[in-house]
This record gives sequence, C-alpha cells and structure tokens, in this order.
Amino acid sequence: MDFDILTLPPVAWLLCAGIAVLAGVIKGMVGFAMPMVLISGLSSFLAPELALAGLILPTLATNGMQALRQGRAAAWQSVKRFRRFLIAGGAVMVISAQFVRILPGNVLLLVIGVPVFLFSLLQLMGRSITIAKPSARGEMAVGGVAGAIGGISGVWGPPTVAYLTALGTEKSEQMRIQGVIYGLGSVVLLFAHIGSGVLTSKTAPLSLALVLPAILGMWFGGRISDRIDQRRFRQATLFVLLIASLNLMRRALLG
Repeated sequence: MDFDILTLPPVAWLLCAGIAVLAGVIKGMVGFAMPMVLISGLSSFLAPELALAGLILPTLATNGMQALRQGRAAAWQSVKRFRRFLIAGGAVMVISAQFVRILPGNVLLLVIGVPVFLFSLLQLMGRSITIAKPSARGEMAVGGVAGAIGGISGVWGPPTVAYLTALGTEKSEQMRIQGVIYGLGSVVLLFAHIGSGVLTSKTAPLSLALVLPAILGMWFGGRISDRIDQRRFRQATLFVLLIASLNLMRRALLG
C-alpha cells in the first residue's frame, strides 16, 4: 500500500489517539469490541487499508495483556477449561479461511449479526438464554461455528461472547478466555497482513503509535470493570454486544 505516514495532519493523529483510548476503555470494561471500534472510527477519515493496519498492533498488545492480567497460571486454567472450543475453533478457522473468495461477505456478516442481535436483545429484556451444563460435543460445535465465521469474515468476537454469556461465565474468567481467543487470532492477523501488504514499514508507525493510547484506555476501563458486579458486567457486555451486532448488520446491508 502506497502511503506516507508523514502526510497525516496533527488533528488526524489526535483523532486516532482518541479513538484508540475509547476502544481501550470499552475493551477494558467488557473484554471485546476493540477492532470494531477502531475500524469504524479510523475508517471514517482514513483509507480502509490504513485503518486496518492501525488496529493490528494495539489489538495484539491489549489481547495479550487481557489474557495474562491474572497471571499465566490463571490464563492456562482458562485454556484448559475451554480447550475443546479453542481446538475446534482454530481448526475450522484455518479451513474456512480458504473460502473467503467464494462466499459473499455481506451475507456472512448478516448471518452473524442477526442471531447475536436477537440473543443480546432477549437477554436484556429479561428472557434468559442459558447453557447450564455444556457437553463436549456442544462446546466443540459452538467453537467450530465461531471459527468458521472468524476464518471467513475475521469477526469471531460476537458469537464467542454470546456463548460465554449464555454459560454464565464468571467475569474475570470471561475476560481471560476472551483475551486468549482473541490473542491467538491477533497473531494470525499480524502475519496475514504482513503478507498481504497492509502492515508495512510505511503503515506500521501508525499502528505502533496507537498501542499506548489503547493500553491507557484499557487500564481505565479495567478499573471500571473491577468496580462493577457480575450483574452489571453482564448487562454492559450484552449492551456492547447489541451495538456490535447492529454494526454488523449495517455493514452487511449498507456496506
């Protein structure tokens, strides 16, 4: 991608930093949605490819911090608990990524957005949808679905969060497992876009510059998350999930 980072005016740098802080705050509070906030905000005044490059390093850094916030031992316990989800999701993601050029992206975004929208809306209205005792096959099936969607569209956060919320996963563990899942995806994203030419020596400085604002925002959001109880955390998660699903449907219908 032919782009000179020095051509960005100071006001654009400030806007980028502000969006990164906002994305970090939301991620610190509920554990997800940073890529959606960054790509939506940055692409409103930057080229889509540059916006995509900008989110790569902040997403990678904050996911790693989120996964390890309670230490490596706690992160490993979460990995072991959701190992079937991770294995199935990762395997299917690698396979489904090969079909990106065959299946229309807007249809896939709609397939993701509508069920997640209905799930989060019903939950917020008090119509509880829970999974008391997930079976091994059920967990692998959900992981496979999330992996299939993620491999094709790059969006696996909403179905993952919907599943964890339906399980009634405790707040700190939900934050950790999201960090693990998204962290692994971020590593794949990094190498994929080095290969695609999106992340280059010309665009990487923007992405690197957004790491610190994103971390600061995440720290502040984490402080807020620590002060709210499980019920409020669940409500905040469902609200962000609702907004995310509406954004997916908007992208599917309007582009």
